[in-house]
Formats: sequence, C-alpha cells, structure tokens
Amino acid sequence: MSTEPQSTEQIEADAAIMPAPTQSLWAELRDAIRGTGADYTKIPLRKAVFLLSVPMVLELVLESTFAVVDIFFVAKLGPSAVATVGLTESLLFLLYALGMGLAMAVTAVVARRIGEGKREEAAVTAVQAILVALLVSVPFAVAGIVYAQDLLRLMGADAWTLEHGYPYMQWMLGCNAVIVLLFVINAIFRGAGDAAIAMRVLWLANGLNIVLCPLLIFGIGPFPEMGIEGAALATVIGRGTGVLYQLWSLFRGGQHIRVAASQLAVHGAIMWNIVRTSLGGVGQMIVAMTSWIFLMRILANLGSEAVAAATIAIRIMMFTLMPAWGMSNAAATLVGQNLGAGEPGRAEASVWRIGWYNMAFTVLISVLFFFFHDGLIAIFTDDPAVIAIGGEWLRILSYSYFVYGWWMVSVQAFNGAGDTVTPTKINLVFFWLIQIPLSYVLAISLDWQHSGVFWAVFVSETSVGLFTLWLFSRGKWKAAQV
Repeated sequence: MSTEPQSTEQIEADAAIMPAPTQSLWAELRDAIRGTGADYTKIPLRKAVFLLSVPMVLELVLESTFAVVDIFFVAKLGPSAVATVGLTESLLFLLYALGMGLAMAVTAVVARRIGEGKREEAAVTAVQAILVALLVSVPFAVAGIVYAQDLLRLMGADAWTLEHGYPYMQWMLGCNAVIVLLFVINAIFRGAGDAAIAMRVLWLANGLNIVLCPLLIFGIGPFPEMGIEGAALATVIGRGTGVLYQLWSLFRGGQHIRVAASQLAVHGAIMWNIVRTSLGGVGQMIVAMTSWIFLMRILANLGSEAVAAATIAIRIMMFTLMPAWGMSNAAATLVGQNLGAGEPGRAEASVWRIGWYNMAFTVLISVLFFFFHDGLIAIFTDDPAVIAIGGEWLRILSYSYFVYGWWMVSVQAFNGAGDTVTPTKINLVFFWLIQIPLSYVLAISLDWQHSGVFWAVFVSETSVGLFTLWLFSRGKWKAAQV
C-alpha cells in the first residue's frame, strides 16, 4: 500500500464523495456566528473559508459602520470639526501602524502554534502580546495629553480646531491603550480561529460608540453637550468596554485558546519573537500611513473643505472595504494554520479562493462609486465644495477598486505566513517613492489641486496591488518561519 501523503486536492475530492451528514447553509451560518472548535487545517476548504470569513466580515462591518456613523454626527458641527477628526486620525495612523503591525505578527505566530498543535504556547504568546501592546501605548498617551495643540498646529489645523478641537486629540491619544489592545487581542482570537469572539467584541464596542456618539455630542436627555469632545469620549467608553470583554473571554476560554493565571509571566524569548516578527508589519503600516499623513498635509494647504472631503471619502472607503478586509483576515489565519500543519498547497488555495470573492465584491462597490459618488458624500454634508471634492475621489477610486480586493488578500497571505518584511519593501517603493512625490507634483507643481492627490493615489495603489499579487504567485512566502 502506498505511504505517500495525499495532496490537499485529493483529500477534498475524497471528502466530496464520501457520505456525510448534510448541513444546511443556515446551520453553517449559525456555527460561524457562535464559534466552532473545527480544525481549519482538516475540514473542507470551502467550509473553513466560510466559518472564518463570516464572523470576520461581520466584525469589520460594524467597525466600519461606526466610522461612518461617527463622521455623520461630527459633520453636523461643520467642516472644521470634520477636519479635526481627519487631522487627529492622521496622527493616530502612526499608532494604528504599531497596533496593526503588532496584530499581524500576533495572528501569524498564534495561528502557526495552533496549526502545530501547541495551544499552551499560543496562550503564552497571547500574554506577551498584551504586554507589548501596553508598552507601545505609553509614549502616545503622553504626547497626546501634553502636546495636542502643538501637534494639530504642526498638521496645519485652522483656528477653530486649535481652539475647540484639541480636546478630541487629547482623549483619543491619551486613552490610546484601548485602541491598541482592541487590535492585538482580537488578532489573538483570529489567529487561534476564535473569530466569533473577535466579532462579538467589536459589536459590543462599536454598538456602544454608535449609541453614545449623538448623546454626548449634542447633549441629548441627561447627557451634557460636549461637541466634538463627546465623539472622542464615546469612542473611549465603547472601546474600553470592548477590551474588558476581550480579557474576560480570553481567560474564560474560547474554542481554540484560553489563558490560565499561571501563564501571566514575562517570557523574554517569546516577547522578542513577537516584536521581531512585528517589525515588518509595523514598517509596512508606518510607510502606508505616513504616506497618508503627507497627503493630508498637502490637502490642508488647499483648505479645510479638501481635508473634510478626503476625511468623509476615506470613511466611505473604509466602510466598503471592511468586508473585504474581513475575508482577507480569514486568509491570514488559514495561511498561518495550514503552514503550521505542513499544508502549504492548502494555504495557497485558500488565498486564491478568497481573492476571487474579494474581487467580485469590490467590483460591485466600484459600480456604486461610479454612479452615486456625489450622493454618497451628500449623506454626510450639505457643503457643495466638500461634496464636489469628495465625490471626485470616489469616482476616481471606482476605476480600479477591484484591484484592492486582490491586494488585501495577497498582503495578508504574506503576513499570515509571517513574512511581514516583503510587504514593507513594496510599500516603501510604491507609497514613499511614488505616491508622495507624485501627489506633490500633480497637486502643487502642476496646480491640479486636490485632483492631483486623488490621481496620484489611483496610480500608486493600483500599481502596488498588481505587483503584490504577482509576487505572491511566485510562492516564496511558503518558506517563512515564525
């Protein structure tokens, strides 16, 4: 009898013809939302993608819903208030870079340990990741509380923002630990395969945000009218509550990972492995997000209307991309766990399958942006200049939005494998060496104004998407070790 191991394709073909209990789509949907202890390296690939993608998509849909609802209420305070949010988030992007880069590493390491069958080591990794996240948050908190006005002035804020908007930055940066922990602990759950817990965390956190935002901004009922500061406080309360639920779930135990009290100790080697693996992820996010800061600085020179329009447009973009990011996160988990289980072919097959799903989704969004660009911006503001500028960006995005779907899933394949350095090098070339200089030349030197920035983004991000997909297809990421 042959002792050669079966390929992934053979295993799935055999499973397809073997008699098995039929499970309805609704039953699978229920399992996806509740969470399941299924081994994602052994069940049919279609089912694995479904069970992971559904909660990850729902998780990020509510996250993006909050981003849109938040800016909807803030926009009622005027373009300068929206610009305050945009400028603050430009600096928060640096924090997001650290948090998301760390989260990439955590997902990769936890997924690899789970795939190898080392659940206790995965739990120890989770504790070390939380400690690193807390250390990362401290300098941002100090800078935000002490230097909020100076930072806004550096970003080119107008007089209203410098006088009335700086408390927003103080709250957001001063309490940034809840943002970083939300990223990192949900990355632990996703890497382990407990995506349903990560989904419930963001439902709770962002549900509270959505409820508290109008109450605290406008002073409804017994709540004081706090203006833009109320938007920040709603975010802190919502996300802080989410972190408490995360910690409770982590120690109570999910389907795939549980932290015990005996594991609450510092393990230098594991912590360094997380930090080392995260450097590439942090690097790729810093490159991408500092690029966005430069773009916002260019737009700030063109007036608050351009900044407000870009802020609204990017929220709409985030809202529409979150389902695609959810599916891409599923790819990262499947890549990490299957590489840990010695199934590189199955890891690659999961990426191609999810990539086609992503492309189909983003093509639909492209059609929406092309035909309803101004109407989408008008949901959030009645300022004609803001509508015109924001609508133009959505229309330009519609020309190649489908490429974003492939770019996201291929990047997450690298990250899920633990190869976070390759996307960093790619981002460095396409964002710093192409996007920023091209934006400046088109917007300022050639006087295309805001249109120059938007077309530069189109050129650079379409190019980076196609190149990253081509590099993924070469397969060197399969040899990454974490």
